[in-house]
Amino acid sequence: MAPLRSYVSGGWQAPAEDGVPLFDAVTGERITSVSSKGIDLAAALEHGRRVGGPALRELTFHQRAALLKALASYLREHRDELYALSARTGATRTDSMIDIDGGIGVLFGYGSKGRREMPNDTVYIDGNLEPLSKGGTFLGQHICTPLRGVAVQINAFNFPVWGPLEKLAPAFVAGVPTLIKPAEQTSYLTARLVELILESGLLPEGTVQLVCGSTGDMLDHLTEQDLVAFTGSASTAQLLRAHPRIIGNAVRFTAEADSLNCSVLGPDAKAGTPEFDLFVKALATEMTVKAGQKCTAIRRAFVPAELMDDVADAVGARLAKVKIGNPASDGVRMGALASLEQREEVRRSLKALMEVGRPVFGSPDHVELVDADAERGAFISPILLRADDPWCAQPHEVEAFGPVSTLMPYTSTEQVISLAARGKGSLVGSVVTGDTGFARDVVVGAAAWHGRMLVLDTDSAKESTGHGSPMPHLVHGGPGRAGGGEEMGGIRGVLHHMQRTAIQGSPKVLTAVTNRWTTGADRNDDGVHPFRKSLAELKIGDTVVGGPRLVTQEDVDHFAEFTGDKFYAHTDPEAAAANPFFDGIVAHGYLVVSLAAGLFVDPAPGPVLANYGLENLRFLTPTYPGDELTVTLTAKQITPRQDAEHGEVRWDADVTNQNGESVAKYDVLTLVAKTHG
Repeated sequence: MAPLRSYVSGGWQAPAEDGVPLFDAVTGERITSVSSKGIDLAAALEHGRRVGGPALRELTFHQRAALLKALASYLREHRDELYALSARTGATRTDSMIDIDGGIGVLFGYGSKGRREMPNDTVYIDGNLEPLSKGGTFLGQHICTPLRGVAVQINAFNFPVWGPLEKLAPAFVAGVPTLIKPAEQTSYLTARLVELILESGLLPEGTVQLVCGSTGDMLDHLTEQDLVAFTGSASTAQLLRAHPRIIGNAVRFTAEADSLNCSVLGPDAKAGTPEFDLFVKALATEMTVKAGQKCTAIRRAFVPAELMDDVADAVGARLAKVKIGNPASDGVRMGALASLEQREEVRRSLKALMEVGRPVFGSPDHVELVDADAERGAFISPILLRADDPWCAQPHEVEAFGPVSTLMPYTSTEQVISLAARGKGSLVGSVVTGDTGFARDVVVGAAAWHGRMLVLDTDSAKESTGHGSPMPHLVHGGPGRAGGGEEMGGIRGVLHHMQRTAIQGSPKVLTAVTNRWTTGADRNDDGVHPFRKSLAELKIGDTVVGGPRLVTQEDVDHFAEFTGDKFYAHTDPEAAAANPFFDGIVAHGYLVVSLAAGLFVDPAPGPVLANYGLENLRFLTPTYPGDELTVTLTAKQITPRQDAEHGEVRWDADVTNQNGESVAKYDVLTLVAKTHG
């Protein structure tokens, strides 16, 4: 059987040797083999930089996001092929859904966030404008632009689909090409995933490459513009992080390492309460989903000392109902570990854990199976340990990467926070309680050691995604032992692949660089009302000035009666005069905004379709009866929407009085047709 091929430098390449054989985790049957010998890894990296990078950078954030969405739809239509291969890794149907559908969901998530939260441009504006001079002619602005290298991902065996896609998505939106190096044990599934991505024809050449086998000399060819994202063991992460090229070139290195995640049962959650049942279900689920081969699985379960027996009995009873065996057989809820070697590794770790903990369910040497052979398949029983001394070292230092968890008692909130911290950094911790005070104390006390914390109660249980489910909207990573990095995290994940640069210059220069009008830059008043211009005709800086408009006492009184806003500053002269900010009756802020709209709006039908909001509204100077208002409205940012006949226009609104003082500043948001009449 031919070994797996790699896709590098624009084509599929076979290795120079058969390499390491790969076996079906359920039956022991040989599937294929894997090696990267003979693959020119330096050329692959250069191909990504030279071909993939420029192709991506030509696209806007919205265009990249749209391609991810299209790819997600394509993969969803072909996921049955991935499901079939996933079963050979020992995964049940539910396990495969988490991996395959979860990975596709990440693509959809970034496809959505990239369109909603990024500009339809190639430059991302980070933070607010920084004034650097009194006169406003010298300003600063942070921007983010794509790194000019390759995002190298070195993945773990447990999520051969979700792992690559969770790293690909933010890199792609950022404009950085990806090179995928899957773990050998399950690389045949990742290889088929990449084949499907390439067969879709959606992504530009060079933006996705695949290397099956070892990393070889890949890291020797990294530049200061490349990135490395690693998922796997903490010890391997340390070795990679210390590579001379990573250190010497300050290569951005992100590690998401296996960690001793914990779950805490609140003192209020006694047997018979809904929270007790939620904790038991969550612990049993985390032990058996993916056969416990999840970097987010619960390894340490902290329980009030008086509830230890109740929890041990309840979890054991639930685990006893779990059928283990061939994922293709009816009723099987837990499959095999990824390989026989992985099973032996779990058994070695169990020996250390069993020095201080006794099994209350399961045995490392015996398992009842459905339609499977315990000698040929990589099966092991779920094993729940009980360590009555929570300060013993092993449960806080040794991880058995399989269906193994240790129950430990605690006697106070302070103690359980200290115990959680003994993991020295975790990807996720959870608190199951109906007591919000206890939840807050544990979350605030333990957050420094966790990348994510879930609080589970009856209110959230129905819709909660559970302890072990990272979401693309939130960071996935953790401090210390967990690697110190973050993957995903919504736009945070995108910005990790970009360089933040401080730009200093005049308003005109910053407007040109950011494609966003900056106060002090040139305005264009060509006599044509900007509301008469379609998106294709409108330019940054197009302006209309409306006013002046006299504000009368009658206006203020009418607005108060009409809206019911009779706050004393608008209706009681003596009380208003006593206010330290006012010199008497003042106009309502929203009256000012309403009058301003009347001054800048062009009422006739035209390309402006709708006003959909105001942002950054600030009232700067009180408006009194007798003041005259003028508004200057300037096109600030123009964002065409992909696959739509309209786009968004952000307008800078500056309302001033007769003395030239700004009384209100804000952004007006409108939808404008791309073409009109």
